[in-house]
Amino acid sequence: MIRLRLFGRCRIYHDPVSPVLRAPAQIGWEAWFRTIDLVTPRRLKGKELLMRTRGWWTEEPLEVAEVVEAHGQLVVGEGGELMVELPNQHAAELLREDLAKRFGDQILLSP
Repeated sequence: MIRLRLFGRCRIYHDPVSPVLRAPAQIGWEAWFRTIDLVTPRRLKGKELLMRTRGWWTEEPLEVAEVVEAHGQLVVGEGGELMVELPNQHAAELLREDLAKRFGDQILLSP
């Protein structure tokens, strides 16, 4: 299994950037007739984190997800970083080629 970081070009500065989940999302609850003091921390999944790049990257995250998911799986790494999990090096090379063909130098992979 190979994991590679997924980067996209910043819409403003044009340097490669990647989202990092710094803390789990906190889901709270409200009721009509009572107060609920429950907060449920929940980590975002890979595709959910990728979708947060909308407006930050030069490319649409849904289009990036389609290409990536044809080869591997979007995951969140242990440090909260957006990664692509691939079965082997051959799949990684095919993904690099497809990303370059579809997005040019706008979407990048890094170890």
